[in-house]
Amino acid sequence: MITFDDVTITYAGRDIPALRNVDLTVEAGELCLVVGSTGSGKSTLLGAINGLVPHFTGGALDGRVTVAGRDTRTHKPRDLADLIGVVTQDPLAGCVTDTLEEELAYGMEQLAVPAATMRKRVEEVLDVLGLASLRARPLRELSAGQVQRAAIGAALTANPRVLVLDEPTSALDPTGAEEVLSTITRLVHDLGITVVMAEHRLERVVQYADRVARVTADGRVEHGSPRAVLATAPIAPPIVELGRACGWEPLPLSVRDARRDASSLRARLDGVVPPRASGTAGSEPVLTARGLVVRYGPVVAVRDLDLVLRSEVVALMGRNGAGKSSLLWTLTGAGARERGRVDVGGADPHECSPADARRLVGLVPHTPADLLYLDTVAEELAQADHEAGATPGTARARLDALAAGIEGTMHPRDLSEGQRLALVLAIQLSAGPRVVLLDEPTRGLDYDAKRVLARILADLAAQGHAVAVSTHDVEFAAAATQRVIVLADGEIVADGPTADVVVASPAYAPQVAKILAPLPWLTVDELARAGAITLTGASE
Repeated sequence: MITFDDVTITYAGRDIPALRNVDLTVEAGELCLVVGSTGSGKSTLLGAINGLVPHFTGGALDGRVTVAGRDTRTHKPRDLADLIGVVTQDPLAGCVTDTLEEELAYGMEQLAVPAATMRKRVEEVLDVLGLASLRARPLRELSAGQVQRAAIGAALTANPRVLVLDEPTSALDPTGAEEVLSTITRLVHDLGITVVMAEHRLERVVQYADRVARVTADGRVEHGSPRAVLATAPIAPPIVELGRACGWEPLPLSVRDARRDASSLRARLDGVVPPRASGTAGSEPVLTARGLVVRYGPVVAVRDLDLVLRSEVVALMGRNGAGKSSLLWTLTGAGARERGRVDVGGADPHECSPADARRLVGLVPHTPADLLYLDTVAEELAQADHEAGATPGTARARLDALAAGIEGTMHPRDLSEGQRLALVLAIQLSAGPRVVLLDEPTRGLDYDAKRVLARILADLAAQGHAVAVSTHDVEFAAAATQRVIVLADGEIVADGPTADVVVASPAYAPQVAKILAPLPWLTVDELARAGAITLTGASE
């Protein structure tokens, strides 16, 4: 169905190819999972399938890419629209209508699908993705996860033979991700649709893959069965790391298989206390919120919520639409607030000037690029220093500490997701806020980049900052936070130490907790620190 024949892609102004000498065949009805480190070239590989690379992005493509016999050199993306459905990392950027129902129908309208067929497909997709109650809602009012499901639905209604997905579950809560992946699996197994999916959260998807294509640091691609590729890959989900460390054969890809292998490990760990920090949060509140209410017309996003944040790293979790982003924005003073008060050092950001509010609370939104508007990294950093009244070079020093090596002459839009996140975090930290908020910061980050981010957040908490992270990434929450707050319908339904909250939850428990349940272990790193396993590092 999809064939890469000795493909090398080089972008204009770059000496090093993004992809080099790629030979890859994806058969009809396969689910191919594309993996690799942040910025390795996964999105370039996906874009080459429907001709976005190079017809839209520019650059040079040597070799040949064919899909169902159509050569992408002679067929532009519009010529492949009936064959290939695409969902990008930023699904809202691909939406062209106002409401969800209109968006689902738009692609079919362009393909001249009969009206009766259009209506039937729209209803089917609304039911399959659990979006029927939102059909008339404006897309701009949907949560990030709801928009992502809407984009997947818009691609599905065109009835494609190939579906290309760039991190399709990154903005979805665990339950929503399982529903979407179940839908994708049914499309592969029952309808024979070929799916090529790039994903960083391998723990969610690897068990469903027929083939794994790993993009290496030098732009080459190795591919094979999931077990064969992940046995030596430097990027692997916790279940694979644990299996490699314990020498389990065959390598487990599902929690069910790993639990069967882990009986002796559970016996050895019985009674052993995980080496976990406790009581590290400062005793004095850094932020106190009382009676917060956020309303958008008839929708109450946050209802009469009380919150205290100390110098700690806190995860805000909950299903899509639970009110997490609305809570973060109202804490900054920039978001809507019907009533309630936020206190940071005796001041409410809602009552301060924007410059003063930034010194109290800084927010990295779930699309960091929204805060970037200048032509170079250097200009963004200089403007951040100017607006914060900081000494010139402050933001640059922050960025170098977060992600060294980013050239000042680069355009912010040319950075990888991880680099862009680091840039925006450096900009926000230049104002020295006492409270640092991050909305889905792990989107687009590989496991190594998440470890770096976890260390950065831990350092901020140690310096006296209160850090709150809204996330659906249960593995990151388990590794990087000391406290978890779960929201539902704008209210706090759980609040406590990370281990206590996530181990007790089937939805939010990380893989290690599920494998070793009922023992209270959360991560592979905990097991290594306790001496229970020895990690076997892989390298490029």
